[in-house]
Amino acid sequence: MDFYLSTNWNASRHATGEALVDEIIALGFDGVELGYRLSESQAAGVLRRVQAGAVRVGSVHAYAPYPLGAPAGHPELYLLASRDEDDRIMATVLLQKTLRFAAEAGARAVVVHAGRIPITPASHELIEAAEEDGLTSRRYTKLWQRNQRRRARHARKHLEALYRSLDLLLPLCARLQLTLCLENLPSWEAIPTEDEMLALHQRYASPHLGYWHDIGHGQVRENLGWIQHRAAAERLLPITAGLHIHDVLPLAHDHLPPPHGKLPFADFAFYGTAPLLRVFEPAPAVPSADLIAGRLHVQQAWRARQ
Repeated sequence: MDFYLSTNWNASRHATGEALVDEIIALGFDGVELGYRLSESQAAGVLRRVQAGAVRVGSVHAYAPYPLGAPAGHPELYLLASRDEDDRIMATVLLQKTLRFAAEAGARAVVVHAGRIPITPASHELIEAAEEDGLTSRRYTKLWQRNQRRRARHARKHLEALYRSLDLLLPLCARLQLTLCLENLPSWEAIPTEDEMLALHQRYASPHLGYWHDIGHGQVRENLGWIQHRAAAERLLPITAGLHIHDVLPLAHDHLPPPHGKLPFADFAFYGTAPLLRVFEPAPAVPSADLIAGRLHVQQAWRARQ
């Protein structure tokens, strides 16, 4: 099974795209995901490596390269599901640029954070209550019920904004032969939820709209009592184009290298044989030796169940 590594891991340590790619390939990874921390000049160097046949690009994480004028890359500079029309339109403009860059790099998929419902500090409050009092506490239950009601009141209008964005973007994805993948996020405010993702797939029935399962984010969502992680992952598997791999310490300390957390990777062995992109997405501070060991840990966990 092939494993890719996100360039978010080392983009801040290299001036050129060539050096960034060469370090990842030297670690034994099969290719890269071009992350949202990639600058314009680094992107040019990566394309030179691609054209020379030195590296495979599996996916690109929007927005990449990050726009000139932005102080740094961030996946939520603008949001496709924003109710602010200027913000939403800018998200579609930048994503079209990312899609064209992804096609030039030979990628199969583009990963995007679709949106958030502005009911903060919902997730912060929930995590704090869970850590201090537990998931079965009266405090956590009340907060969860309140935020469930708040989210339900606002979700429809944000989803309608997302529809307008997808109506524009999916024809371009079809022309470029790319899959636009909406990622699950470890927050209560995020769009789409697992159920909303399934509804989006039914609405569009397009091979160019997919789901991106971040296994660490999914574990956080289970740790907070929002989903049954394995069941949700299996339900979404038919529309899953790729996944981000990292480990998690309860409740929400993620982007660790396996097996430095508590995520039961063996429970997700179906990802070892599924026709999807498998991308490690560690924090930048993770040592390269831990990345190599983490890849071996996941390989062994998934091969043992095949």
